[in-house]
Amino acid sequence: MTSALAGCISDSQEGGEITLIVQYERTNGTILESYMDGSLISTTGSIIRFDFSQTISELEPVRFGIDFPDNGGEISVNPDERSTIDVEFTEHGVHDLVAYVMDVEGNQAFLPIVIRMDLRMEWTESGTYEPSPLTINPFPANGGTSASSILIDSIVENPDLIENIGGGRDVEITWKLVDEQEDACQNRNEVVGEGETVRWQTIHFNTFEIHELQVDYNEGQDLIDVYQTVIIQYPQLESIPNPK
Repeated sequence: MTSALAGCISDSQEGGEITLIVQYERTNGTILESYMDGSLISTTGSIIRFDFSQTISELEPVRFGIDFPDNGGEISVNPDERSTIDVEFTEHGVHDLVAYVMDVEGNQAFLPIVIRMDLRMEWTESGTYEPSPLTINPFPANGGTSASSILIDSIVENPDLIENIGGGRDVEITWKLVDEQEDACQNRNEVVGEGETVRWQTIHFNTFEIHELQVDYNEGQDLIDVYQTVIIQYPQLESIPNPK
């Protein structure tokens, strides 16, 4: 029999009573992807620590663990060696985890935990006439809960042709958010004066298709720099944190 309590689960089997208490400071995070001149150069995951040290067991515990039902994976530790488990998330989405403890007689207690991981894409492209498209794939790798929105913040700069002197010209650009049917869901035209920047901030709610964020160079002669941030957000379905 298993009954849920505030921040813990009790389990009583064959004389072994366990009160599983898992502490965690947060249940959400953001994964960072960094792009340079059209290529992904790094992915930085988000780490969450799960602390089992307050767990109470009538019999000696022999394993603390985190199960990942989405992919069948597991991380476990020997309680004699450590009482914390660090989990690094490198895929965005809503993740269902199960924390557990097992004692020397095989009695177990379980605690389901829901983790939300958003994705932040940072894009830098320098000195170009033909900015590369930024592909936005909002599908979670675990096939779970869909993202709720896509936030876009795009900056285009037309640097001075000669530093502190000038000599360049205006550049005309068009931002486009293009879906799988090659239709522009959103677009905006701008003129970037020499030594100036323009910015487009928008939100998109179609998270059921792959999109491309395009910056079209329409007219001009100056090289431009492009700085973009795209955030894939998920519904706030995560468990309530249980800090120390």
